[in-house]
Amino acid sequence: MVVMTYRATLAVAVLAAVALTGCGASAGSRSAASTGKLSVVAGFYPLEWVTEQVAGPHAEVASLTKPGAEPHDLELAPRDIAEVADADLVVYLQGFQPAVDQAVNQEGNNHAYDASNDADLSLRYTAIEDGRHSADKGTVDPHFWLDPTRLAAVAQRLAKRLAAVDPDNADDYAANAATLQGKLVTLDGELTTGLASCVNKDLVTSHNAFGYLAERYGLTQIGITGLSPEDEPKPSDLAAVADLVKRNDVHTIYYETLVSPAVARTVAGETGATTEVLDPIEGLTKASQGRDYLAVMRSNLANIQRGQPCP
Repeated sequence: MVVMTYRATLAVAVLAAVALTGCGASAGSRSAASTGKLSVVAGFYPLEWVTEQVAGPHAEVASLTKPGAEPHDLELAPRDIAEVADADLVVYLQGFQPAVDQAVNQEGNNHAYDASNDADLSLRYTAIEDGRHSADKGTVDPHFWLDPTRLAAVAQRLAKRLAAVDPDNADDYAANAATLQGKLVTLDGELTTGLASCVNKDLVTSHNAFGYLAERYGLTQIGITGLSPEDEPKPSDLAAVADLVKRNDVHTIYYETLVSPAVARTVAGETGATTEVLDPIEGLTKASQGRDYLAVMRSNLANIQRGQPCP
């Protein structure tokens, strides 16, 4: 049996998608063209949301990650690859979704915006491994959007990238980015004030997604699993977390909406702690505690205030 390389498979997938959609245009790009708007594709929800805020009425924005899907291990269908190829702009985070990276590289990056540089992905994640808590695992944490100030920096650069594609609406993009920055500054102030007096600073989470939030607001994230929420902790790691929870008088273990709460509930059951939702906002579902990024971040704030607690 002949094994095709990923590049060859990707090329075949693009050709198949072209045949399915007709004349090389996906349904999304045809819709955008018919309305005179830009066609923009985003890798996952936070990038989709910030793009919608900055682009306003001048673009139709679609996410490659469907609502309720876990974005880390996204696989692209032929139609998705064609949409990447046809988009006026692709907004993505290099290294977070390998399938998106591959699709962008296949088409060239002249019509893509990689948010990683402006997000300043400088934080390494913490984890429990082999029964010990490691403060630096050497792997970059990609979840920058949980620090609103980093998301604001991405919005500013995105406005310029959109203006380069669509100069006629450059002033609108700049104005929209400024408005969004104001909203994110307000959110940052609420988080700073709301988390300033937390009794316990140890933020024990089932998934290592909250390092930027913890760093920004004076907390210490202690993740039970790695950067992928589907990682399975070893029994020794669960025992180490349980011991830390007891020693540090941690009252709450946080779990998220897109994956099973089993790990958090296991640790809580062994220690007498309670569980609470802390949403990494990688995607929205009916279970999300809010209708958009800002609302879910404020729900996260309220949940942390109860769980730490923060009077």
